[in-house]
Amino acid sequence: MLRISVLVSGGGTNLQAIIDGIENGFIQGAELVQVISSNPEAYSLERAKKHKVPYMVIDKTNYPDKMERTKATLSALEEAQTDLVILAGYMCILESGLIEAYRGRIINIHPSLIPQFCGAGFYGKHVHEAVLAAGVLESGATVHYVDEGVDTGPIIIQEKVPVLEGDTPETLAARVLETEHKILPKAIKIVIASMAAEIGDR
Repeated sequence: MLRISVLVSGGGTNLQAIIDGIENGFIQGAELVQVISSNPEAYSLERAKKHKVPYMVIDKTNYPDKMERTKATLSALEEAQTDLVILAGYMCILESGLIEAYRGRIINIHPSLIPQFCGAGFYGKHVHEAVLAAGVLESGATVHYVDEGVDTGPIIIQEKVPVLEGDTPETLAARVLETEHKILPKAIKIVIASMAAEIGDR
């Protein structure tokens, strides 16, 4: 079984999509072994608790130094024997040491059609505000591998969402989020199959 750790900062609806995907059998060959939050108030922790998933908080209060937070996160991932790291609304930039340790085994979900509306400063509501300001006819969501850049890793899967007349950042965000919930479990299945094939080729 491939062991998944999920990094979160907020409400955790994408975390819930992962939990549901595993529990209903859509995602096979994997288990969720840990949730790590950068925010002690994140509702994600309640979701983990409800589904009996081990969780912990690694934040600026406990670890004021960024490198110490990285060391603590890396230690937690290693202790849980993590195979795949999923960033599901994780509002922190990963340090290169962690990325190198899990090269090709970290994925992130982003609320736009990368390479549009991504990179530094494009997160959360800012993405949808930029989409509406640009007057484009469609947005969407993307799951991609994480590298040292911001939203620059290889794309795994993405899906388009129409931008409707009268949309606000909130209504667009809600529509994109629904798509995130659909494609994240699909992306995890793709990655699991890819990792299994790599192991089989060794």
